[in-house]
Amino acid sequence: MICLRRFTPAYPGDPTKDVLNRSRRSIALDLKKPEAVEVAKHIASTCDALIEGFRPGVMERLGLGPDTLLTLNPRLVYGRMTGWGQTGPLANFAGHDINYISLSGALHSCRQAGEKPTPPVNMLGDFGGGGMLLAFGIVAGLLSARSTGRGQVVDAAMTDGSALLTSMMWAMRGQGRWYEPPGTNHLDTGAPFYDVYETADGEFIALGALESEFHVEALRGLGLTEDPEFTPPLDRLRWPALKKKLAQLIKTHTRAQWCTEFERRDACFTPVLSLDEASSNAHNCARGTFVEIDGAVQPAPAPRFARSGTVTPHAPRLNDQDEDQVLLELGYDPVRIRQLREVGALRARS
Repeated sequence: MICLRRFTPAYPGDPTKDVLNRSRRSIALDLKKPEAVEVAKHIASTCDALIEGFRPGVMERLGLGPDTLLTLNPRLVYGRMTGWGQTGPLANFAGHDINYISLSGALHSCRQAGEKPTPPVNMLGDFGGGGMLLAFGIVAGLLSARSTGRGQVVDAAMTDGSALLTSMMWAMRGQGRWYEPPGTNHLDTGAPFYDVYETADGEFIALGALESEFHVEALRGLGLTEDPEFTPPLDRLRWPALKKKLAQLIKTHTRAQWCTEFERRDACFTPVLSLDEASSNAHNCARGTFVEIDGAVQPAPAPRFARSGTVTPHAPRLNDQDEDQVLLELGYDPVRIRQLREVGALRARS
């Protein structure tokens, strides 16, 4: 697979600690040079898939559009990652995750009742609705190419993907089970037993005890078994008052004390952990959810494969660190590589 992306020489931070670039080899091409474009074409002719994340039309202007590359390699799966998609009135405008998820309706539900929407960092658009769905689309394209011998373009837009991630809400809305305003439903912090609560030491715990059996067990842990107000089913009209009462109760103990109380209870209770705490959590350690590579702690690859196993990633490398090796494997001899460097088709050595 080849991934074409913009080279940013002023990248803030140590590039060898950029987890998003781990286990990748790279070369740095100046695609304004015709010689570099020919190298990119040659690479694409040998690949199963290509990913590009430029604005619509940029790859075509570079001479690397899908029509050109699919002619060279009819089995190529050509993945295009953008915020707005390849078509539509906004296709050529700039944007970021927050813009894409706001237009798709996904951001609207990310809030407490009566509060403004809070962007979930950039996980919902960039990574969930964007990168993960592009990866899924490319795998689907590869399976199709395997059976038909024909590749195709995968147009992955973060607006489309983040909208798709709200499918369950649309289903519940159609059934009359999803209400406005946001923050008043079972899964958007409206319900007393599906929310985050502050503890006495300024930390937080998360409750997700929606089902009756978990709800009853949570009541035991909270010491509310004898309180008739919390006996299920809970009256929706009473949710705000019950949440207030629950918040006051949970704030009387520290997070550690609540963790001790709920340690053996099947009540959908968890502490809200920081990144550092998550990496050292007992369950995560037992699973190997995080790994340390060259002194940098980071999430391990997921999901896991029972037969083929999971390869431990290697640390990110500099943009042109593998240049000669990659080009030699592609059939370029040392003389030609030197010529490409002399004409500026390859970026200067790091």
